[in-house]
Amino acid sequence: MNMRNQWPVLPVVAGLASGLLTGCGTETGDSGGTGTSVVMGMSDDVLATDPASGYDPGSWLLFNNVFQSLLSFPKGATEPQPEAAEQCAFSDTEAKVYKCTLRDGLKFSNGDALTSEDVKFSFDRMLKINDPDGPAVMFPTLDKVETPDDKTVVFRLNTPDATFPSKIASGAGSIVDEEQYDAQGLRKDGDAVGSGPYKLDNLDDEEAVFSVNEYYKGTAEVQNSGVTLKFFHGDQDALKKALSAGEVDIAYRGLTAGDIADIEKSGGDSGVEVVEGSSAEVQHLVFNMDDPVAGKLGVRKAIAYLIDRDALIKDVYQGTASPLYSIIPAGIGGHNTAFFDTYGARPSKAKAAAALQDDGITGKVKLTLWSTPSRYGPATDQELKAIAQQLNDSGLFDADVQSVAFDQYEKDIADGKYGVYVKGWIPDYPDADNFTAPFFGKGNVLSNNYSNNSITSTLIPRTAAESDRSATDDEFGRLQDIVAKELPVLPVWQAKQYAVVRDNVYGLEYCLDASTVFRFWELSKG
Repeated sequence: MNMRNQWPVLPVVAGLASGLLTGCGTETGDSGGTGTSVVMGMSDDVLATDPASGYDPGSWLLFNNVFQSLLSFPKGATEPQPEAAEQCAFSDTEAKVYKCTLRDGLKFSNGDALTSEDVKFSFDRMLKINDPDGPAVMFPTLDKVETPDDKTVVFRLNTPDATFPSKIASGAGSIVDEEQYDAQGLRKDGDAVGSGPYKLDNLDDEEAVFSVNEYYKGTAEVQNSGVTLKFFHGDQDALKKALSAGEVDIAYRGLTAGDIADIEKSGGDSGVEVVEGSSAEVQHLVFNMDDPVAGKLGVRKAIAYLIDRDALIKDVYQGTASPLYSIIPAGIGGHNTAFFDTYGARPSKAKAAAALQDDGITGKVKLTLWSTPSRYGPATDQELKAIAQQLNDSGLFDADVQSVAFDQYEKDIADGKYGVYVKGWIPDYPDADNFTAPFFGKGNVLSNNYSNNSITSTLIPRTAAESDRSATDDEFGRLQDIVAKELPVLPVWQAKQYAVVRDNVYGLEYCLDASTVFRFWELSKG
């Protein structure tokens, strides 16, 4: 996440019933690729090529294209479907035994055969290494992996976990070649050997070059002959200039909201256009429940009554996000509008004042909002300053903003030094569980000293055990209602995904959805 999850790291699901994951995906007949290569520019870096370590957006982009998982999320889909597997399903009624059968003839990009032993090795290795910047944290329910034969993999879980298929469909489920990776440690040479649609030919500080994997067998139908990923290391102006000059075909994750708005206004006259997709990336204000100021419910309620999300979206993000009124974003099964229902959409000074009065608070509330632009982007400081101004304009607060580097930011949060701070989150897998268990379950990642026994002991375990994901909506609704009432966090916005593409490049709309999987193979260039 944590990588991909942008909190301490790196934008839907309904119906994951046990037994529904049987059946086969479409197998490609020719994995050689067609057309010409595509050049994409990105402001993110690829921090790791080893799936046991990487947990950031750039690394998972590499994993999703170079490695296979047993399951994957097809374009626009909200349920994982077989990929390296021919079929997968829970083989018990408790969602504790998950069995997969591999496709015939799977090979890694070096020609080595891919068997069930490679799958077991990949999961055992990831858990053993347990890298702090890796995805092992996603698998607390995985007890052991068994391989009855070369084509069969059995996952035995220590706790019912109906979200397990979604977890292994993510980059965390990447399968590596047992002959090419050390069981005890991370790969250090920057190379990657997988069985996905692409192979990594070269990676340096300037670019990553991918060619089509001739041995690939799976559901992807490759529409190009390769992809070159150019790194701009956060330099938004350089990325914009490269796009304008035709040096890159696509600009992804890097242009400012203003750039996006300007290009949309031009109506394609500049030879480039904006492609918008859905996203499950969210941002919240987080409250330290032990803080002498933010720990008071009246203060948190007053902030909830005063924040103007629409103004933030318009003035700071120029329409490139949507107001968020719950901890589970729109498009994810189980989403409701608990914060809208409780606090409304329009600021109310009267209700904010009443909340403070009910808590015995008189006089202006002195408050600092903490920000870090290095992880969540330069607009984060602007956003927090706008929120502080909204609070101050009410006459009820004396709020200011402090911005610090991310490393110090995370350390100070862990030490309990901040009362109110910002956090962003991109899901590891598209299920309501990934927006609730990490924040409100045991050992939550927020470090905000919040705990609710009904959520931790009842709602999270019960929803995790339900194989029919649509049957969890009511309980996720109750969870969201509790959070809205107790206010350990305040949802602010839900992102939209954007990329800017030159007018001779196609397929980008199939790369931007709530699964967060950017599918190189869908891109083509005329």
